[in-house]
Amino acid sequence: MQHHGAAAYQQTAKTIESPREREAALLMKSAASMQTIRENWPADFDSLKVVLTFNRKLWTVFVTSVTREENPMPDALKQNIANLGIYILNETREILLDPIAPARLDSLININRQLAMGLRAN
Repeated sequence: MQHHGAAAYQQTAKTIESPREREAALLMKSAASMQTIRENWPADFDSLKVVLTFNRKLWTVFVTSVTREENPMPDALKQNIANLGIYILNETREILLDPIAPARLDSLININRQLAMGLRAN
Protein backbone atom coordinates (compact mmCIF):
# COMPACT_ATOMS: atom_id res chain seq x y z
CA MET A 1 0.00 0.00 0.00
CA GLN A 2 2.79 2.43 0.84
CA HIS A 3 4.43 1.69 -2.48
CA HIS A 4 1.36 2.94 -4.34
CA GLY A 5 1.41 6.18 -2.38
CA ALA A 6 5.08 6.75 -3.15
CA ALA A 7 4.51 6.00 -6.83
CA ALA A 8 1.61 8.45 -6.96
CA TYR A 9 3.72 11.12 -5.29
CA GLN A 10 6.58 10.58 -7.75
CA GLN A 11 4.22 10.85 -10.71
CA THR A 12 2.71 14.07 -9.33
CA ALA A 13 6.17 15.51 -8.69
CA LYS A 14 7.17 14.78 -12.28
CA THR A 15 4.05 16.52 -13.52
CA ILE A 16 4.51 19.75 -11.58
CA GLU A 17 8.28 20.21 -11.65
CA SER A 18 9.79 22.50 -14.25
CA PRO A 19 12.32 21.24 -16.78
CA ARG A 20 15.06 23.07 -14.84
CA GLU A 21 14.02 21.38 -11.61
CA ARG A 22 14.03 18.00 -13.36
CA GLU A 23 17.50 18.64 -14.81
CA ALA A 24 18.77 19.69 -11.38
CA ALA A 25 17.28 16.57 -9.79
CA LEU A 26 18.91 14.31 -12.38
CA LEU A 27 22.27 16.01 -11.93
CA MET A 28 22.03 15.61 -8.16
CA LYS A 29 21.00 11.97 -8.53
CA SER A 30 24.03 11.32 -10.70
CA ALA A 31 26.35 13.21 -8.34
CA ALA A 32 25.01 11.27 -5.35
CA SER A 33 25.51 7.96 -7.15
CA MET A 34 29.09 8.87 -8.04
CA GLN A 35 29.72 10.02 -4.46
CA THR A 36 28.51 6.65 -3.16
CA ILE A 37 30.87 4.85 -5.54
CA ARG A 38 33.72 7.10 -4.44
CA GLU A 39 33.06 6.53 -0.73
CA ASN A 40 32.84 2.76 -1.13
CA TRP A 41 35.77 2.35 -3.52
CA PRO A 42 36.53 -0.38 -4.52
CA ALA A 43 33.62 -2.24 -2.88
CA ASP A 44 31.11 -0.73 -5.32
CA PHE A 45 33.51 -0.96 -8.23
CA ASP A 46 31.08 -3.13 -10.23
CA SER A 47 28.54 -0.30 -10.13
CA LEU A 48 30.99 2.23 -11.53
CA LYS A 49 30.15 1.48 -15.15
CA VAL A 50 26.41 1.77 -14.54
CA VAL A 51 26.75 5.08 -12.68
CA LEU A 52 29.13 6.62 -15.22
CA THR A 53 26.97 5.44 -18.12
CA PHE A 54 23.96 7.20 -16.57
CA ASN A 55 25.99 10.40 -16.17
CA ARG A 56 27.31 10.14 -19.73
CA LYS A 57 23.78 9.73 -21.11
CA LEU A 58 22.58 12.69 -19.06
CA TRP A 59 25.38 14.91 -20.38
CA THR A 60 24.85 13.68 -23.94
CA VAL A 61 21.27 14.93 -23.69
CA PHE A 62 22.48 18.29 -22.30
CA VAL A 63 25.08 18.77 -25.03
CA THR A 64 22.65 17.76 -27.76
CA SER A 65 19.98 20.10 -26.42
CA VAL A 66 22.25 23.07 -25.87
CA THR A 67 23.85 22.87 -29.30
CA ARG A 68 20.56 22.88 -31.20
CA GLU A 69 20.19 25.96 -33.32
CA GLU A 70 16.73 26.74 -31.92
CA ASN A 71 18.03 26.78 -28.33
CA PRO A 72 17.35 30.33 -27.07
CA MET A 73 20.27 30.45 -24.62
CA PRO A 74 23.01 33.02 -25.24
CA ASP A 75 25.79 31.63 -27.43
CA ALA A 76 28.46 32.06 -24.73
CA LEU A 77 26.42 30.03 -22.23
CA LYS A 78 25.70 27.34 -24.81
CA GLN A 79 29.42 27.13 -25.57
CA ASN A 80 30.32 26.85 -21.88
CA ILE A 81 27.83 24.04 -21.32
CA ALA A 82 29.01 22.25 -24.47
CA ASN A 83 32.62 22.54 -23.30
CA LEU A 84 31.70 21.14 -19.88
CA GLY A 85 29.89 18.31 -21.61
CA ILE A 86 32.91 17.47 -23.74
CA TYR A 87 35.07 17.45 -20.62
CA ILE A 88 32.57 15.20 -18.80
CA LEU A 89 32.36 12.76 -21.70
CA ASN A 90 36.14 12.59 -22.09
CA GLU A 91 36.80 12.23 -18.37
CA THR A 92 34.14 9.53 -18.10
CA ARG A 93 35.77 7.59 -20.91
CA GLU A 94 39.18 7.89 -19.25
CA ILE A 95 37.87 6.71 -15.88
CA LEU A 96 36.17 3.72 -17.48
CA LEU A 97 39.35 2.79 -19.38
CA ASP A 98 41.57 3.09 -16.31
CA PRO A 99 39.53 3.11 -13.06
CA ILE A 100 42.39 3.28 -10.61
CA ALA A 101 41.67 6.34 -8.48
CA PRO A 102 38.36 7.28 -6.86
CA ALA A 103 39.48 10.92 -6.65
CA ARG A 104 39.01 11.14 -10.42
CA LEU A 105 35.27 11.22 -9.76
CA ASP A 106 35.56 14.46 -7.78
CA SER A 107 35.43 16.83 -10.74
CA LEU A 108 32.40 15.05 -12.22
CA ILE A 109 30.61 15.15 -8.87
CA ASN A 110 31.41 18.82 -8.32
CA ILE A 111 30.37 19.92 -11.82
CA ASN A 112 27.02 18.12 -11.50
CA ARG A 113 26.36 19.62 -8.07
CA GLN A 114 27.33 23.15 -9.09
CA LEU A 115 25.21 23.07 -12.23
CA ALA A 116 22.25 21.65 -10.27
CA MET A 117 22.56 24.47 -7.71
CA GLY A 118 22.65 27.01 -10.54
CA LEU A 119 19.54 25.52 -12.13
CA ARG A 120 17.71 25.62 -8.82
CA ALA A 121 18.77 29.21 -8.14
CA ASN A 122 17.22 30.38 -11.40
